[in-house]
Amino acid sequence: MTHVKCLVWDLDNTLWNGTLLEDDRVELVDGVLDTVRALDERGILQSVASKNDADLALRRLTELGVADYFVLPKIGWGPKSDSVREIAEELRFAPEAVAFVDDQPQERAEVEFGLPAVRCYPAEQAVSLAELPEFTPTTVTTDSRRRRRMYQAGFRRDAERAAFRGPDQEFLRSLELEMTIGKATGQELGRVEELTVRTTQMNTTGVFYAEDTLRGMIANPAHEVLTVTITDRFGPYGAVGVVVLDRHPDAWHVKLLATSCRVVSLGAGALVLNWLVNEAERAGVHLLADFRPTERNRIMEVTYRFAGFEDDPCACAGPLPAQDDGVLRLHLTPAPRELSPVIRLTAADLSEPARTSVAS
Repeated sequence: MTHVKCLVWDLDNTLWNGTLLEDDRVELVDGVLDTVRALDERGILQSVASKNDADLALRRLTELGVADYFVLPKIGWGPKSDSVREIAEELRFAPEAVAFVDDQPQERAEVEFGLPAVRCYPAEQAVSLAELPEFTPTTVTTDSRRRRRMYQAGFRRDAERAAFRGPDQEFLRSLELEMTIGKATGQELGRVEELTVRTTQMNTTGVFYAEDTLRGMIANPAHEVLTVTITDRFGPYGAVGVVVLDRHPDAWHVKLLATSCRVVSLGAGALVLNWLVNEAERAGVHLLADFRPTERNRIMEVTYRFAGFEDDPCACAGPLPAQDDGVLRLHLTPAPRELSPVIRLTAADLSEPARTSVAS
């Protein structure tokens, strides 16, 4: 079952009682605020598709203290199917991950006709939607709970980028970017598992790591599970990358490197690799990396090759099991690297696992 990632609300007689154009002091339906808050806590985004006066509706949402819960509201007089479609496209969600709630059967029918994959619900169900399985994610992570705020920060960031006049490097400097690479904790494993499932383009092998598997790995000093997070002056991007690493006497074996597509333009994958190269050089070991080519992850192979990883065989791979069919095992002899000039990096010290340090 596909879980709902975004719920789109009608306003009149759905989110609030009455019709705004007849009564500008309309009040929220009893219990609706509890539903809005519950879905927000689970990381389900919420928006609005309403036939209404946009200025009046946005002002009343603000007066009721709920405007901030709704991203990309579409308020006007066009077909609601168009509004729902625009919301899905701007959020980059497939229609089957979007739901719509409205009191009018004809409005629900119009959305169902235009967007058959969108799930539609009558207003009478609004206060009980949080009880339905499709609105109940398997896990709720720290990033889930702040997903709306991360999207809102992203919209502000994108708007400023579009208005910026000057070299892209200067815009990146203006963001005051900070990356943290740390050893995964038990509380983060749900998000790490999610990254291994959802990240397909910026994923070196496509291997799925279940939370129980990851939990066993972080308890074993022969393995490292590393999480990558980024923040800037607009707010957090959240967890944007994961590295799964096996330690061997002469080599570190990168079994998985995955980063979110949202941070490709920041050069996040290259920075993680350059940091890892420096850590391996300090530890006196070579680096090995598995790569499974797919139709979608070509950019990750380019990232590895640009970082200096090659197909050359090396004796350091002696203790490793043979790679699976279709998997390339790349090799690199580390030498010191310069890190990003625009991202401040704070990272775990892998060359001496007993302590942590700050890199810059």
